[in-house]
Amino acid sequence: MDEMLQISSGFISNIFNSFQSALNRIVGPAIAAPLALIIAFIAFAVTLMILVTLFVYFVGWFERKFMARAQSRHGPTYVGKYGILQNFADLVKLLSKENIVPDNADKYLFQVSIPAILGAFVLMLSFIPLTQTYVGIDTSIGLIVVFMLLSLAPILIFVSGWTSGNKFASIGAERSVVLLISYEIPLLLVIVAIAMLANSYNFSSIISAQNGFWFAVLMPIGFVVFFIIMMAEFERPPFDVREADSELIAGWLTDVSAPYYGLVLFLDYARLFTGSLLITVLFLGGYLGPSILPPFAWTIVKVVAITLLVILARVTFVRMRIDRILRLGWLYLTPLAIVNLLLTFVLFIH
Repeated sequence: MDEMLQISSGFISNIFNSFQSALNRIVGPAIAAPLALIIAFIAFAVTLMILVTLFVYFVGWFERKFMARAQSRHGPTYVGKYGILQNFADLVKLLSKENIVPDNADKYLFQVSIPAILGAFVLMLSFIPLTQTYVGIDTSIGLIVVFMLLSLAPILIFVSGWTSGNKFASIGAERSVVLLISYEIPLLLVIVAIAMLANSYNFSSIISAQNGFWFAVLMPIGFVVFFIIMMAEFERPPFDVREADSELIAGWLTDVSAPYYGLVLFLDYARLFTGSLLITVLFLGGYLGPSILPPFAWTIVKVVAITLLVILARVTFVRMRIDRILRLGWLYLTPLAIVNLLLTFVLFIH
């Protein structure tokens, strides 16, 4: 058990070791260790949030322009060249408005739930390597930890909708939870197949195992199933049942005021980044690629390619009804995930 829970060298541990040795001489060993750990986590969180913020900003702008072009309209045009500063203007407008909490809401849980979801995804990103050296926590059970953090999202979403005191928000939260839970089983089956193929739950080992062939080539069924599951897990269209405009207004976000809605928009694209990064690491070899580009560039190129596919799916398909989404998960994705698991075992393990 001790070997399984071992944390090897990662970005956080490297910074921790560097600062601990320096702080030992200044404040002593008793204070040096916790202080170095705090500094290491802050350094990693800052660099990670800068990367995620840049992704959120430019992908959010590109998606608005791409959807506008696909729907024969202009999209953002007024603020900045090609509307590049429109998202910044929208952010300033949202943050300048008053944060209103409904009278019937559980004020503490209602306001904490959305930041908690964002915190869970930031923590999730600390286990996923962007390069061979840039990984926050390089642990042997990283894949299990990420799956556990993904499983927290339905609970936090339900809390956010239920504590608002609005029946439409509660119904939207229940629909989102039913969707997410129904897709947990095929997700788990695909993750098991990946772990079998790589013989490890460690993300770095999974990437190294794809040095010859990407897992997307070795198990294409699993890749397609996982791609669909990621769109459903992060409620990207056509799986955006939380915002059935003709039925539930904005679902579990109905009573969210402007500042928190801005946080939700940031969360949506942060979830998109996380899902695209997971697909890149688990199926497309992560940072592996020809030496013409550095490893970090290969990671970003693959993440952007997956993101473009997700955006293309949004402008191509209409929103599915909740019953058809559940039918897709239980009657199609789960059997396909089982078939993928059996084929992986027969062809590569047995």
